Amino acid sequence: MTKIKFCGLKTLDDIRAANEIFPEYVGFVFAARSKRFVTPAHAEKLRAALSEKICAVGVFVDEKISAVAELLNAGIIDAAQLHGSEDDAYIKNLRALSGKPIIKAFKVHAAEESAADFILIDAGAGDGKVFDWSLLKNFRREYFLAGGLTPENVGDAIKLLNPFAVDVSSGIETDGRKDFFKMTTFAEVVRRKSL
Repeated sequence: MTKIKFCGLKTLDDIRAANEIFPEYVGFVFAARSKRFVTPAHAEKLRAALSEKICAVGVFVDEKISAVAELLNAGIIDAAQLHGSEDDAYIKNLRALSGKPIIKAFKVHAAEESAADFILIDAGAGDGKVFDWSLLKNFRREYFLAGGLTPENVGDAIKLLNPFAVDVSSGIETDGRKDFFKMTTFAEVVRRKSL
């Protein structure tokens, strides 16, 4: 069954919704330029309210390895998602400091040889745009599919690609805030289509 990641959670209402809908993953964005940015202190409060059965993923863009490892080792996040120019050497060094899972985001191009535990395929740098999914028809690794997913199109993505997981942020928002109805609908479609 395709797993679900709700990314960019910022409020306790977002966490309450996640606890009710129960995606496998949620994302806290630590990239300061993002409108979904949360501080480590705020993420810690959100994590404390999140079900322990949901994996909290920290999203980073070219962050210092020590800062990422600190959040992983403190239990504020359970995995790191890297969205910048982090290479295999960065991943190896981070893994040595934390041992926690690492997701590396790639634009649609050769990403199959990455040393990351998981890869995430996106049209851009988390800009919410859909790309030509047929480019992934013969992809050899399991991956998180991201980029422009919504409750309306995620079923088509699963039918075509059967990805390991789908990652959504803006597609479950209304006026820049997480929308419980959209979150619920998205999860229902994913679970129905991946049976």
